[in-house]
Amino acid sequence: MDPIALSLFASRIDAVCEEMGAVLRRTAFSPNIKDRLDFSCAVFDSEGQLCAQAAHIPVHLGSMAYAMRDLVASIDWQPGDMVIVNDPFLGGTHLPDVTLVAPLFVAGQRVAFVANRAHHADIGAHSPGSMPISRHLEEEGVVIPPTHLLRGGQLETVWLAGLLERLRNHTVSHGDLFAQISANRAGLARLTERVAALGVAPFGAALAALNDYGERLARQAIAALPPGRYTFTDYLDDDGVGHADLPIVVSVTATEGEVIVDFSGTAPQTPGNVNCPLSVAAAAVYYVFRCLMPEETPACAGTFRPIRLTAPEGCLVNARRPAAVAAGNVETSTRVVDALLGALAPALPGRIPAASHGSMNNLAMGARTAAGGWDYYETIGGGMGGSPTGPGPSAIQTHMTNTLNTPIEALEMTYPVRVTRYQLRRGSGGPGHHSGGDGLLREFQLLAPAHVTLLTERRRHAPWGVAGGGEGQRGENRLNGTPLPGKVAFEAATNDIVTIATPGGGGWGEA
Repeated sequence: MDPIALSLFASRIDAVCEEMGAVLRRTAFSPNIKDRLDFSCAVFDSEGQLCAQAAHIPVHLGSMAYAMRDLVASIDWQPGDMVIVNDPFLGGTHLPDVTLVAPLFVAGQRVAFVANRAHHADIGAHSPGSMPISRHLEEEGVVIPPTHLLRGGQLETVWLAGLLERLRNHTVSHGDLFAQISANRAGLARLTERVAALGVAPFGAALAALNDYGERLARQAIAALPPGRYTFTDYLDDDGVGHADLPIVVSVTATEGEVIVDFSGTAPQTPGNVNCPLSVAAAAVYYVFRCLMPEETPACAGTFRPIRLTAPEGCLVNARRPAAVAAGNVETSTRVVDALLGALAPALPGRIPAASHGSMNNLAMGARTAAGGWDYYETIGGGMGGSPTGPGPSAIQTHMTNTLNTPIEALEMTYPVRVTRYQLRRGSGGPGHHSGGDGLLREFQLLAPAHVTLLTERRRHAPWGVAGGGEGQRGENRLNGTPLPGKVAFEAATNDIVTIATPGGGGWGEA
């Protein structure tokens, strides 16, 4: 294809993903999806290789790109099918992230797939918010292996009813699942138009050309790394059940246009829930190298061909079933990014920022009532690391998440919660020639009794600086002013105050 035609093709495929996201957002019931935008949409080819994705959640998209081919190969697909899955060891991330996959058939030939992944605040865990302090996968909620939700266009009503019976708020869960179905149907409709405009064979040829183009750009970007081996070790604070200072060791071996990322030396999988499947670690690795590539680099399988990934089976970032993984998707993936950036900093001194706040600062709370109860889940932003080009931004989601906050108005209308403070945590960014961004302080007053779970990081190990920059301040969690651990679950009474003070980013360069 000539460059202009290829650029138009790429933009049109990207637009399919964007429209899927718009449909999902506007039809979802839960604030978690319609307000926080905790969802992602993507298009894959007939074998499950990534073709395009919207600018949604990096940890969702990278893990789908890594695991989709195996998922596609395991199912006998027919027109009108739609498969649901959340099993972290079969293509998922953690149980709240529910994925729906649908094939596109044209004249009886399988041409492509569309998929979306959305975070469900209730996936049947014993604690509200479905982000418990867990030791085993089954404690984290309902495990859904690849299962037909629609078969030949017909809803599997008996199976769906069985799933909803295991959840609390049937109306919200039902509505969010149908929003995901609608998003995939919108994607299939638009993708059908694209294939009809080109023809099946030219469509496949265009995808091949797009992958080759992505590979060329990726190899050129990676070639900027001086050949050699670069290593770094960063630490998770703890696993929530008594095991602290868990190392994540990464080494990057660069040759001309290719890299091998190896996690040998990383801590073994742990009894707590900071483990993750290799697909989540892959998402973090893909994200970092994608940030080094030109802006126009397509998000397709070819872009990731020059990147090889290895990790010992049974380690923290390549855990074996039935390891608990609820926090691995959100916290460990973020630390993998920091460790990989730390390894690359000496190789690319003019491009790599200091460590970000390094946590999604997860807050889950809710209650069980005769009517079903309520489930609230939030990730809270912090400071990004300073960089060679300027100070780190303050009060934002960084790296592996790309969600919004839940607006205070939406939160207070939906749940028995009042936000009493929401402000910058001034001075929490690390000092430096370019200082780190400041974290946030968010304070919640419970208007009814609730079970609260916190899964947070950078409460023991501060975000590090680069090139002489200082550390960002560590985060703090408090209940009525009393300090709490980074990972904790407790019962809160009416009028209790839960305060989350998120870390600042590290500084870059000497002040």
